[in-house]
Amino acid sequence: MRLAALPLLLASALLAPSVSAEVHEVKMLNRGATGSMVYEPDYLRIAPGDSVKFIATQSGHNAASLPGLLPEGAEAFKGRINQQIEQTFNVPGLYGIQCIPHLSMGMVMLIQVGEPAATPPSLPSTLPRRAADRLAALLQREAAQ
Repeated sequence: MRLAALPLLLASALLAPSVSAEVHEVKMLNRGATGSMVYEPDYLRIAPGDSVKFIATQSGHNAASLPGLLPEGAEAFKGRINQQIEQTFNVPGLYGIQCIPHLSMGMVMLIQVGEPAATPPSLPSTLPRRAADRLAALLQREAAQ
């Protein structure tokens, strides 16, 4: 009887990490609780292997990785305008996310995968001012918690 249960036990142990992965939802909005042209929520802390579903709640938005604010070894991604996209984050680190058409209006967010680094990252110098200001505020808010 014990030998018969061994393959089942082994299979469940191998599949356990994929079962525990979560899918988090982020809405892309023209106006939200924190202002205009926002992601809600604008900051997520997730585990490696979790996914984020970016929901095109209102038209004209997309979700894409922000060049210069991506962990080493992570692959860049870019969703299409007005399309929902689900992205899995396997590489630990801090990910900057942008809405390409509204980057200059500050439509950005941060996703922390795993534990934060001991020192905060430096933001890309090429960011538009409103995007840089919003990301800096997110970093400060999360550091204070």
